[in-house]
Amino acid sequence: MARPRAADHEDKRQLILDQAARLFAAHGYDRTSTAMIAEACGVSKALLYHYHADKQELLFDVLAQHLQHLLVVVRGAADERFTPRERLENVAVALLEAYRDADAVHQVQIGCLGLLPPERQENLRTLERAIVGEVAVVIEDLSPEVRRDRRLLKPATMSVFAMLNWHYFWHREDGPVSRAGYARMAAALVAEGLPGAAAALREDAAAG
Repeated sequence: MARPRAADHEDKRQLILDQAARLFAAHGYDRTSTAMIAEACGVSKALLYHYHADKQELLFDVLAQHLQHLLVVVRGAADERFTPRERLENVAVALLEAYRDADAVHQVQIGCLGLLPPERQENLRTLERAIVGEVAVVIEDLSPEVRRDRRLLKPATMSVFAMLNWHYFWHREDGPVSRAGYARMAAALVAEGLPGAAAALREDAAAG
C-alpha cells in the first residue's frame, strides 16, 4: 500500500519552488546548489529529492507552474462575454496581478529557461506560445487594422507583453501609478493611443 501524503505536502512543495526561484534569480542557476535550496527551506536534501529528482527538474517545475498559472489567468480574463476592449484591459490587469510577488520567477524565466534540455524548453515554450496566442486573439478582435493587415498582429501582441513584462523593473508600489492603473494605461495605449492612456492615468489618480 502506498504511503499517504503528508497533510503539508503541497505547502512544502510550494515553499521549495518559491525558494528555488528566489535563489536562481539572486545567484543564477549554476551557482545555486540543492544544498542552498534545502537550507533556505529548512529541510534536508533528502526531503528536497523526495519532491524533485534533481535541480534541473526543479527549475522546470518552477517555470512550468508559473506559465500554467499565467495561461489560466489569461484565459479567464479573455472571456468572450466581454467586448474586445474590455478583454484587453482585463487581460492586462490580470497579468500584472499575477506578476505580483513573482519577480524572481519572471527573472528565472528570462535567464534560465534556455539552460534546460531542448525537449523541456519546448514544453515551456509551448505554454508561452499559448499565453501569447490568447492575447493575440484579443488584439485581432479589437482592431480592424490588424484584421486587414495581419503583419501587425505579432508586433502589436508582443508590444503588449513588452509593456507588462518589464513593469517589475521600474514600478514601485508606493509610486504615483498603481499596478492596476498602469495595466489600464497600457491597454488604453494600445486601443486608443496616448489620449486614451492619459485618460486612464487621470482616472487612476482620481481613484487613489
